[in-house]
Order: sequence, then C-alpha cells, then structure tokens
Amino acid sequence: MRLLREGHEVFGHDGMTRYYDPKLKEARLARLRAFPGFHMTLGMLEDRDQLRAAVAEARPEVMVHLAAQAGVRYSLENPQAYVDSNLVGSWNLLEAAQEARPAHLLLASTSSVYGANAKIPFAELDRAEEPLTLYAASKKAMESMAHACAHLHGIPTTAFRFFTVYGSWGRPDMAPLKFATAMLEDREIEIYGQGRMSRDFTHVGDLVGSILDLARIPPAEANRIPEIDSLSAQAPFRTVNIGGGEPVGLMEFVETLERLLGRSARRRMLPMQPGDVPRTFADPALLLALTGRKPQTSLEDGLREFVSWLLDHRRSLSEAA
Repeated sequence: MRLLREGHEVFGHDGMTRYYDPKLKEARLARLRAFPGFHMTLGMLEDRDQLRAAVAEARPEVMVHLAAQAGVRYSLENPQAYVDSNLVGSWNLLEAAQEARPAHLLLASTSSVYGANAKIPFAELDRAEEPLTLYAASKKAMESMAHACAHLHGIPTTAFRFFTVYGSWGRPDMAPLKFATAMLEDREIEIYGQGRMSRDFTHVGDLVGSILDLARIPPAEANRIPEIDSLSAQAPFRTVNIGGGEPVGLMEFVETLERLLGRSARRRMLPMQPGDVPRTFADPALLLALTGRKPQTSLEDGLREFVSWLLDHRRSLSEAA
C-alpha cells in the first residue's frame, strides 16, 4: 500500500490459500486493486512455471518475498505445507530471481530461527542452528538457500527476521486478533506458558517502514558494517532483525487489550505448547546502523490502532450481512 501511494508500480503474486478465511485476504486485495499501479497474479509458489512467467512479466527492480506457510503451531499439524511452500516455493522464487536479476532481493524470515537461544537479545550473528519447529527450520533453510544463490549469482539479498508483527489486517491465528475477537464475543482466551512468556511486538507500520528502508540499501562492500553486519565474506547477503528490542510480557499485552476494548478477558491458563519459546527479544543494532531507525511504536499505541481497525472491520462485515 505504501509503495502504491508513493506512485510505484507493484506486481503481486498470491495463492490465496485457505489457511485462514480467504474473505480477509480478499478484502485486503480489494484495497490494493483500487490503485491503477497494482497488478496481480493468482498462483502458488510451488507452480514453478507460472511463477517464473509472472516474475518475467513484471521485470522487477526490487523483489520482496513475503509469501510463506506461516504459523508455529500449524507446523505440528501439517508439516508438508511448510516443505511445499517455504522450501520448494522459495527455491522456485530464487530461481526466478536468478533470471530477473533484481537490484535487491528481500526475503521474510522469522525470529523463530533463534529457537530457545539463552543469549538475549537475539543478534544476527548468534547461532540459529537449533530450530524448535519445522516452521523455524524451513525459514532457516530458506535463508541458507538464499545465501548460496547470492554467492553463486551475485544477487544482493537481505533476509529480515520478523519479531511478532501485529496491527490492522493481521492474521486471525495471531494473538491480537484471536484474543480481541474472543473478548468481544465473550469467549475464553487460552494463555500459554501460564502467562510468563514475553514477546518483542512489532507494529506493522514500523515493519513496512523498515522493509522500505532496507530495500534502498542492498548489501555491498560500500555499506558493510564489519562489527555487526552479518554479511559473509563471499556473498552480497545479510540478515537483519526487524524488532524494537523492547519485549513485553504476555499478561501486560492482555491487560492492555482489555483496557482498550473495555472488556475483561475470560482467561484459561495453560502450560507451554510444543514449539513455543519463553521469549523473543531483538537486538536492533544492525537495523539502526543501516537505516538510522528501529521500530518504536509503543504497544499501547499499536494496539489502539489495531482495536480501531477491528471495530470498524466488524461493523463493516455486520452491515454487509
């Protein structure tokens, strides 16, 4: 949306899978289609020939790979989806990039690659070799494939690691929308880890700003920062955390949501789930050094924006019905 508002031409490629209600995806897509500079191809990353044709038609100056099978817990239920999308699909995109030769290729990874790393905050040069879920393993494998392609084909590549992104139009399986919807409908919310977990929440507006900032700074010798940059010696490649470095406890998150909604949550306290980690905590030093800023929207302000969108969205759905 930001790129379209700035007058750029944007080509999208999306499978519109049924991992969650496609109506939310269609509503997002309708907003994008209102811009004359937006072009869309419906298709799966696993369809190699269709993807290559779409990329060839777009002739992108910059490619941003945000498509993936997301969700930590769902990877326990349907691991094959992660192999198909995050490994096979990402490889197909890397092949298409080799032909398109963009000035910069950017790939969405995740803080989940750090696993239960005891060292905090998580920095890009920390070990990330003990994933706790197939989701995390598939994302780390994507980073490794991208590094090899950057080295072999000289494509400047940045893999950015997201830290608990939230905000308007978010996924319904994520805690903000899942909890808020349950609270509005007077349903119980499930709080794992007995509420003792913490997350480095990143508002989607900050995330978009960081991605656009990084898109303008492809990895190269001229902007290497030896002390903190995770560029290898042979490849124009880097990984960058996108997180503010200010984790918030899960119970503080729930209490903030309660206050903004004016509703008390019916809480069901549960133990940690398989694949969960007790905390995520970004070291944003590299992002700061490269772009001069880091995510800084407070949880209070970010959830206020989210709640405003949610109430409007539910009102629109009710009126449409």
